[in-house]
Amino acid sequence: MRSTGDSNATGDGMFVVAAREQAKTPGQANLICRVTDGKTQGVSGFVDDSDAIPDEGPVSVNPNVGKLYQQSVMDRGNWKLPFRWGLVGMVEPSVAEVRVAYGDSSSVAALDHGFFVASGVLNQQVTVAPHIKGYDAGGKLVYDSDDDKYYPRELP
Repeated sequence: MRSTGDSNATGDGMFVVAAREQAKTPGQANLICRVTDGKTQGVSGFVDDSDAIPDEGPVSVNPNVGKLYQQSVMDRGNWKLPFRWGLVGMVEPSVAEVRVAYGDSSSVAALDHGFFVASGVLNQQVTVAPHIKGYDAGGKLVYDSDDDKYYPRELP
């Protein structure tokens, strides 16, 4: 995903999310990093520890993903727009579709091997995190981030 840069990550570059090709398994990790001028910066990882949270829903967001959908707290109230955002996480096999709404932007996420990724472009400043909904194959709502006690709704 192309990065637009902000006060913490100036200039242009791209964010890369990496995961193994095999299906989601406990202990499997995925990584997020920023690449600028061919150099990797700010690598962070996320391990699937879904068994550690017994009441976690069928959709879970990577806890390091804030760097993909929010600008620096130094830019609070003065974001660089347009702003390309992204959201990644994991889904259980029962989830057939994930929809993400963020400010004036929305996206239907790509699902693959137990992971989801969504992205879009904001043309307005926001004050809350992306809103996520997950649906089963019949179109029934099975996850709403508004009801998830583990999903942070407020931006720093």
